[in-house]
Amino acid sequence: MYSGAMAVPPKRLGVLLFPRFELLDVFGPLEAFGYVPNMEIVTLAAAAGAVESTQGPAAVAQCALADAPDLDLLLVPGGLGTRTLVEDEELLCWIRKRSDRAELVLSVCTGSALLARAGVLDGHRATSNKRAFRWVTEQGPRVEWVKQARWVWDEKFVTSSGVAAGIDMSLAVIENLAGAEFTSSLANQIEYEWQRDPGRDPFAAIHGLISDPARETE
Repeated sequence: MYSGAMAVPPKRLGVLLFPRFELLDVFGPLEAFGYVPNMEIVTLAAAAGAVESTQGPAAVAQCALADAPDLDLLLVPGGLGTRTLVEDEELLCWIRKRSDRAELVLSVCTGSALLARAGVLDGHRATSNKRAFRWVTEQGPRVEWVKQARWVWDEKFVTSSGVAAGIDMSLAVIENLAGAEFTSSLANQIEYEWQRDPGRDPFAAIHGLISDPARETE
């Protein structure tokens, strides 16, 4: 179905779930990553079992954080739950340890607030949901926050703007893993109009972070 995939060594992607996570932050990326050859996906939460989303429907965490297997990639979504979790030192400690060991650490939307509060983004460029941008940036004063970006890739950290931007970010990561031909075929198969330009971000101006998106980029 998907031609041109480069040889992808076995990878395990861990997805953090928490009460009031954003549904599309999780399942948009997983729709794409689920097609990558040799990619194992595991959902994680404080305790195994059902975790209610911001929108109401629950997702199932396959295992507890304490029992999580080794992860090659870590995905941290956003959602209303991040507002209280930035004070959860036990979770932040887990994020620090797992980020240090992972090959890539991804966040969608306000998930970057958790990475920032954990300190793992210090000294790195990152972005987040533009509507919540001011709150997110308060969580990481030593992060180089990028106001106008669909996603930002800095070393092992890949952070995206709000919600749907996580799909574009995920496809960029998949392109790096499996190649451009495979990823283009995948985007066509799921009938998704892939935004390949990480700097294409009209929402920075819409939410008043920049005055002129045609002239101002950071």
